Amino acid sequence: RRAQAVCIPATHLHMTAATMQVSQKDFEKAQEQLKLLKKDPGNEAKLKLYALFKQATEGPCNSPKPGMLDFVKKAKWDAWNSLGNLSQDNARQKYIELVSSLVSAESAGHKKDASPEEISDGRYETILVTTKNKMTKIMFNRPDKKNAINHKMYKEIIQALGEAGKDDSTIAVITGNGDYYSSGNDLNNFTNIQPSDMEKMAKDAAVLLKEFVGQFIDFPKPLIAVVNGPAIGVCVTVLALCDIVYASDRATFQSPFSQLGQSPEGCSSYLFPKIMGLAKASEMLLFNKKLTAAEACEVGLVTEVFPDRSFQKEVWARLEAYANLPKNSLAVSKQLLRSVEKEKLHAINSKECEVLQERWLSDECINAIVSFFQKKSKL
Repeated sequence: RRAQAVCIPATHLHMTAATMQVSQKDFEKAQEQLKLLKKDPGNEAKLKLYALFKQATEGPCNSPKPGMLDFVKKAKWDAWNSLGNLSQDNARQKYIELVSSLVSAESAGHKKDASPEEISDGRYETILVTTKNKMTKIMFNRPDKKNAINHKMYKEIIQALGEAGKDDSTIAVITGNGDYYSSGNDLNNFTNIQPSDMEKMAKDAAVLLKEFVGQFIDFPKPLIAVVNGPAIGVCVTVLALCDIVYASDRATFQSPFSQLGQSPEGCSSYLFPKIMGLAKASEMLLFNKKLTAAEACEVGLVTEVFPDRSFQKEVWARLEAYANLPKNSLAVSKQLLRSVEKEKLHAINSKECEVLQERWLSDECINAIVSFFQKKSKL
């Protein structure tokens, strides 16, 4: 909605030029500039504009206080009344300054929107983190490695989620750069390790994984996964901890734990049977079944599937609309949905990591990973 929807009275007080620190001409020019804004400046700004205009033209609030249930009029009255005895000259000046700041912000926004590239946080090496339009996007950024998650990437995702949970964004989104969403654990995490270091490696990896999954469990805002391509392993299991999962129709979902001599993580041993039923979950977690996007949607792991040709356009337009919903309302509602099981999920995460630590030290797991690399080298 355009900014001229702000209700601004048309009458002005008659003042002599000698008493005006800000000319009537500048004041009227600011009103015309306000009408030219293309984007709604938001309710908070509109209330300030209304209050300053009333103060500038009529002086301190002089109307009776509306009833508690007359929300719109009460909000306007409160905004005007809060200005107290602010002089009309100062009110005009503040009105002009506020309009000027809104015009400047919109102009800067147009320049930013015109750029095809979003400005990413340069602190990260394996992910791209951008915040725009009240949305924080965390993008896996190892496309040449199919976005496989190495130790550094684990740590960077943990940090990015921690910061996104506290920033001013309304929602957070996770997606992948390139053809893959993520191929899961980078198996190079398990190579070039001396036998004497195996126990330490397994312990450190279990601690890291537990913290990684814990960030998903505790994330305070709506967390949406935008699955742009094939997803494997840990990046599949934590989808059950996201609030919404949108997928391209070219995405696939697989968690080949037994193939690698390992066991489920990401709370999937509990959430997958709960979401899709024990039989379907067993096919994925025990027998490495790969699901198409349509199949994943049918069993409840994916919220909605989009044609790949329109995936990016449709999904991001929808997410921008979500990001404009009331931030605190979304956060409180999510907590009501999730808090009941949070303690249980942390306990399951701890148990899964404990079992995985044992699996990583087993001959069966080591032999399965060696066999995987041997087959890979023959391709």
